[in-house]
Amino acid sequence: MDRPGAVAQLRAAVTRFVGDHDLRDDRWCVALSGGPDSLALAAVAATVLPTTALIVDHGLQPGSAAVAAAAREHALAVGCVAVQVIRVQVGAEGGPEAAARTARYRALEQARGGVPVLLAHTLDDQAETVLLGLGRGSGARSIAGMRPVDPPWYRPLLGVRRALTHAACGELGLTAWQDPHNTDPRYTRARLRTEVLPLLEDVLGGGVAEALARTATALREDTDTLDAMAEEFLAGAGAGLQPATLAPLPPALRRRVIRGWLLAGGATGLTDKQIRAVDALVIAWRGQGGVAVGSAHPGQRLFAGRRKGVLMLYREPV
Repeated sequence: MDRPGAVAQLRAAVTRFVGDHDLRDDRWCVALSGGPDSLALAAVAATVLPTTALIVDHGLQPGSAAVAAAAREHALAVGCVAVQVIRVQVGAEGGPEAAARTARYRALEQARGGVPVLLAHTLDDQAETVLLGLGRGSGARSIAGMRPVDPPWYRPLLGVRRALTHAACGELGLTAWQDPHNTDPRYTRARLRTEVLPLLEDVLGGGVAEALARTATALREDTDTLDAMAEEFLAGAGAGLQPATLAPLPPALRRRVIRGWLLAGGATGLTDKQIRAVDALVIAWRGQGGVAVGSAHPGQRLFAGRRKGVLMLYREPV
């Protein structure tokens, strides 16, 4: 029997994803950049449920409005019932890639109208994400990569190679936009894509992207289990944390409890270094001062400190 074509394989992947994750909404959105991954996903998704394409124009490149307009025409041609083009202003915090991502997700959240949003991240994107996490040394949570389901975001193509979406566009006669940022060596992810992963595939004899994606899945399962245990512990902890109760916990669990407690108290942008410094207030107490962490409240600094034998959060003006 002949192997199904690329479009049929993508449709099967999306249909299976819908069944596995109980996506029973009567409509959904697809985040569409105009590139081959999102264009192929939009084309397939439109055959499964009424689909609205959400196109975010970041305005970062000359001709971005024309790219968005072309994506709009493609979306209507493949059967999307509606299209929204959203122009955003991209800030500078965290660097250009992070700032663009923040602006994009904010715009998608505002435009989705309460329905799920399908994102076209592929297995190749997952492998790149795992490598970025490894390089930053940011722990299992980062190496665990992207979640297939993180409502309202859904990623039905995380098990699909990028080559399949390109092939699907070819079958459909669609000329997808090729983002020059994807091959620009000034961007870390672009160099991972064009230099590092091909080298690893060559040196290790292939299968590296799939192996990295499997690693992400295994770590995500472990992380979810530990996070659930930490949430259960926090549910009975109250406003302050008792070091005497925290100290006997396994380190991985204890630091997750601390992380959850900090986030619930208004901390943002937590780093592993900060969490470990707060952990030292529990297991290496020598009378040290509070640990500064990022605060969600403008004009205030947030600290975690140990007072009268209890971990407490307190704020000071900037």
